[in-house]
Amino acid sequence: MGYTVDFVNVSTVGLESSPVADALAGLRANDARYFKNKYDHDFTVVPVEEAPEILEWVSRILAEERDIVIASRPLEVTEFQVEGIRIAYVFYESGLSINVMYTLEDGGKRAVGFKLSEGMEVPEELAAKFKFARQKSRLAGVIRGSFFVIKGEY
Repeated sequence: MGYTVDFVNVSTVGLESSPVADALAGLRANDARYFKNKYDHDFTVVPVEEAPEILEWVSRILAEERDIVIASRPLEVTEFQVEGIRIAYVFYESGLSINVMYTLEDGGKRAVGFKLSEGMEVPEELAAKFKFARQKSRLAGVIRGSFFVIKGEY
């Protein structure tokens, strides 16, 4: 069963096992607010067991593009389309959030983004490959993020 993320009353529903659950919930709410305001899309997540194909797609892109395998346990996923862009998110127990924005039209922008919840260390599998910029968010505190452009077809 899905959970529509409430960015007004931030909740740790589905994220309770994370040591940074409050910060991860804020990060998730921050993204939910963005998609509601920009695309009028309700950001609904499900436990990874209910939609393993989303995790598999994101994991395949990470592995094939940058030889990355995330060590942390995935907790929740979501996938949707807005304005010709396929978007997928995976929220990990460590506090990591990974999103894929994949324009369906040939030649469109395609990228993978990483966000770290406040209080989370940069995962070993990402530390040597990416520099993380900082951004402040009312909902998520200090967010550190990075990204890379997808070159292949998925």
